Amino acid sequence: MGTDLFDLTGKVALITGATQGIGFALARGLAQAGARVVINARNAEKLERAVAKLTGEGLAVSGSLFDLTNPDQVRTQVQAIEAEFGHIDILVNNAGIQRRMPLENFDEAVWQEVLNTNLTAVFLVTKQVVQGMIARKSGKIINICSLMSELARPTVAAYTAAKGGVKQLTKSMAVEWAKHNIQANGLGPGYILTEMNQPLIDDPKFNAWVCGRTPAGRWTDPSELVGTAVFLASRASDFVTGQIIYVDGGILATL
Repeated sequence: MGTDLFDLTGKVALITGATQGIGFALARGLAQAGARVVINARNAEKLERAVAKLTGEGLAVSGSLFDLTNPDQVRTQVQAIEAEFGHIDILVNNAGIQRRMPLENFDEAVWQEVLNTNLTAVFLVTKQVVQGMIARKSGKIINICSLMSELARPTVAAYTAAKGGVKQLTKSMAVEWAKHNIQANGLGPGYILTEMNQPLIDDPKFNAWVCGRTPAGRWTDPSELVGTAVFLASRASDFVTGQIIYVDGGILATL
């Protein structure tokens, strides 16, 4: 048994928003574990560049260009992926955006943009992909949550609301689909070194706060999420569902 529990050979994984940051790291990690990985984006240039980088490393990675917030595009592209590869065994809902402004001044259109991308898109993509999982009585769904699924900070109310929703949506998926042998779990990063967080990383005051607030004393590297993602995507987690696993260097364990 041993490492066979974590072997993803023969599995097909779709990872949304995977041209950089967390999604890119997870695409590399799942492919290294043996999966055929399809990465999604809505920017053709970034998608082509990411696929070229990963295939250049000898990994089985393809791209799929579509807007996650458009139900028709989601339906068409998921069907195209299934037509090419036969099935999607693993779905990683990773795509997300951040917009910062005081809550009392939060623009309604921006609020909706954040919720559409970070929460509604998770519903739209999963609803389409899960049809095949239900038919096969097998599937792994990994939703990327956040420290903001549990806590709040000023100026990120829309993101916090969306990620809180992702946490509860994950539990709903687990409850409804466990009978079909589908496991749905959340993966929650700590403060992580990504392009989306670059303004915070570059702020000396905020950087010092993160390092002081995190018991491990530093930011999370995206590659440090891979082990947990492989666990949640593999047979090793066949009786684990409805859980949110945080890879945060101890932040949620301390005041």
